[in-house]
This record gives sequence, structure tokens and C-alpha cells, in this order.
Amino acid sequence: MGNQGTKIIFFGTPEFAAVILRSLIDHEYNIAAVFTQPDKKVGRKQEVFFSPVKELAAENKIKIFQPQDLRENGLSEAIKGIKPDLFAVAAYGKILPKDILEIPKYGAVNIHASLLPKYRGASPVQCAILAGEKETGITLMKMNEKMDEGDILLQEKIKIDGKDTTDVLMKKLAELGAKMTADFIPDWVNEKIDSFPQDHSKATYCKPVKKEDGKIDWNETADDIFRQWRAYQPWPGIFSDLKIKNRSKRLKLLGIGIVADMEAGEKPGKIVKYNRGIAVQAKKGLIALKKIQLEGKKEMDVNDFVRGNEEFIGSILE
Repeated sequence: MGNQGTKIIFFGTPEFAAVILRSLIDHEYNIAAVFTQPDKKVGRKQEVFFSPVKELAAENKIKIFQPQDLRENGLSEAIKGIKPDLFAVAAYGKILPKDILEIPKYGAVNIHASLLPKYRGASPVQCAILAGEKETGITLMKMNEKMDEGDILLQEKIKIDGKDTTDVLMKKLAELGAKMTADFIPDWVNEKIDSFPQDHSKATYCKPVKKEDGKIDWNETADDIFRQWRAYQPWPGIFSDLKIKNRSKRLKLLGIGIVADMEAGEKPGKIVKYNRGIAVQAKKGLIALKKIQLEGKKEMDVNDFVRGNEEFIGSILE
């Protein structure tokens, strides 16, 4: 059976999934339909936002489904009508019910951005960076109705660079996942792949990232805070509260560096001069400030900000 002979329904939403879908299209797989999250309204103007997967599917004239609930009336019958051979699922954002998972001839394969059973759930890349992992990877997994608990089909590892942010690492993983998936499907369909169960006793879980996760605790070490900054790029970023004229305003730390082995001997959160730059004292080590953004203002180089706000030096970030 050639690539065109395998009829696939693809489930995915963000850019990570779109990279994998693009690869399947480029490899001339028969993508019969795409499922992606419903459109969202974003920003003050409430402009409608299409997912990267929807945009790619529309460009390639692929049938698009965007159900709020996969148990909607008639949905199962519509999927059966397509007669899919395989589901390919990547960061879709919804758990597929058992009755839908049982439809395709060769089951449903999930492309997950961790080395399962580590980091099951919605934010595996952020969790790996926060934990200081030196490696991560992609797991292809046979799906069941539980979250990331299915049998493992294939795994490949990559190293995590000490400066990788989530967006950079996600791109590397998407490219790895795209190559793995395109190569894997013919072998899976031709029954050349064996699966093996996960060791559930070693499972770890990660929750969806929330905006408040970006709040900095200056009683953490500079290493911890730098990992937090790397994990939460591009969203939600990291931030602290700064008092200006007795008013508390949010200060986003857009660009930072780490001076892990230096101490200013100050209270955690205190803004200090360091060499020719500006830094914040952590529990251990310093966080060097490069680019910042005060609530209601544009992003600025920290030295430009200090020129207009001399009282910034010596302030305490909370």
C-alpha cells in the first residue's frame, strides 16, 4: 500500500501539529479530513483566530471539522463515512472517546513531545525545561481513551541545549516528530512495528500552563528563574510586581541572562547595579536584566528604562 492508499484523519491544533501535517502532505499521504480546535477570538478587537492546522488544511482544500465536543450527534457516523485507515493525533487538545478511537482500521497514533511515561499531559516541553532535563524526545503512542497512557510504538531522543526556550525546543521536536511519523506509517500499516506497554509506575504529569505560572518567586535560585523564563517563552513569559509612586505595576522580563555564581548580598528581588548592567538578586545568584516591559508601556532596553527611572535601582521586585 503506497502513501496515497492509507486514508488518514489528522487531529491537531498548534504550530507543532501543523509542521507534522505539512510533512504528511509533502509525503503525499491521503489526508481525508482534519480535526482542529474551534476558532478563537483574541485581543481587544476580538479578531477571529484560526489554528495553524486549520490554515494549512484550508490551503490544501482538506475537509475541516471543529467540534466543541467529540460526542456531538452525527459526528461518529460522519467519521465512519470517511472510512479512515488511521488517525494521526498531535497536540489536538481534546481526549478522543473510545467509540471514535475504534473506527480506524489501524487505530490512532499520537505524536507526543516527551519520552513517555515522563511528562504526560498538556505541557511536556515546558515541564522538561523547568525540571532541568538534559534530553527529551518524541514518542509515537497507540492511543486509548486515557491521557497519554497507550502502548509505545517508537521513541527518539534529542538533547536540550541549556539556552533552549520552549518555542525553540518545540520547533526541533516538531521537525523530529514530522520525520518519525512520515517514516513510521508504512511500517505500521504493514505490521512491521511492535508496541510495548508504558511503565505506569514511572509516569509524571504536567498541567496546562496558566498565565499566573509566569509569576517570579525571587526566593528561588537564579538557575530556577532562568529555567522558568526559558520554559515560558513565548507565553506567558515571566513577570514581577514593581511599586512605582505607591502603585504596583506588572514588570515583564522579556530578555534576561544568568549570573549563577555571583552575589550582591542583597535581599531577594532587589534591583542592583552589576558590572555595567542591571541585575536582580535571587536566593542564589543574579538575574541580569536586558529587555523589560512595564505595564502599559512598550518594551525597552533596561538601560534606557533606567535613564528615565533612576529610582528603579534599589527597588524590590515582588
